[in-house]
Amino acid sequence: MRDLLSREVKTSELLRALIVVGPMVAAYFISRETALLNLGLVAVSLLIPALRQHFPPKVVAWHYLAILVTFAALFLAAPVKPLFVVLTALAGFLAVAGTRYGEHFRTLGNWVFIPAVYLACEVREGVSAAEAIRHAGVIVASSPIALALVCAIQIYDQRLRGNAATSFGPPAAEWFLPAAATAMAVFAAAALVEIFNLAQGQWVMWSAASVVVGDLTASTGKLKQRAIGAFVGVPLGFLAGLALPQSRVGYAIAILAATLTLISFSRYIVGFGLRCFFIALAASFAGGASGIAEERIVNVLIGGTFGLIAVALTEIVWLRVMRKTRSPG
Repeated sequence: MRDLLSREVKTSELLRALIVVGPMVAAYFISRETALLNLGLVAVSLLIPALRQHFPPKVVAWHYLAILVTFAALFLAAPVKPLFVVLTALAGFLAVAGTRYGEHFRTLGNWVFIPAVYLACEVREGVSAAEAIRHAGVIVASSPIALALVCAIQIYDQRLRGNAATSFGPPAAEWFLPAAATAMAVFAAAALVEIFNLAQGQWVMWSAASVVVGDLTASTGKLKQRAIGAFVGVPLGFLAGLALPQSRVGYAIAILAATLTLISFSRYIVGFGLRCFFIALAASFAGGASGIAEERIVNVLIGGTFGLIAVALTEIVWLRVMRKTRSPG
């Protein structure tokens, strides 16, 4: 059992994530301010690329600024639906386009896109404009705490291992094709969400972008993992929630656990399945799980399908262009 856990769980990353996210949960217990739980996503989004690419605090600060600017742009554009759709697609394009300068920029781009889109949708879900603005203001005003905690982790790690060089890897040979596919998938997903006012629409957009990981075969594999994780994790979380009473403590712990799954597991399918489980469990603790199972599964599949279609279309167009350029005359 110990060997299994050591293979599946990234203990070092889990402990560091707990250090940066745990204080947000503690602050929520004290203040009862739900926006502080959302701040945990900002913290772990800063931490993931910082650990993987050995970012110094200066680079972490630039990453933090990119998240805030993208979040602010999407949040302010949200009342104008066509503008929100276009800006979300642009954010998806830029998240991948950075690989032109280094293939590991994809990790950094993803962890700008994910928290910005998620929070821009989350803070306005089911509340008035005034409450959404207040919620967003709390996140922005409190966010330097997340930055400080991640920078402290990086300073500590640098002292242990020395100043490891930050590397973004070699430039990607083909960056435009996946960037265009991501933009197309996110555009279609965002348009669907806004036209039909889908609940928890961030899941559709997030899934659409995350499936674009390479060619059609790789993208299909990623969607299969997400589908399995959703089909298994969400119903189990829902069933576990039925057996437990509504609880603010349980809700906070489930949100904390869901956030930690973003970084703590070696295999994507395990992390995503547990994330779905804890999100459904959190909804049960909050008393709002009646449609969470269907919404989560359907949104994951819809977004992933948009991603697959976008990858297929860009591959077909690219092959035709290549044939034309190689044909004589």
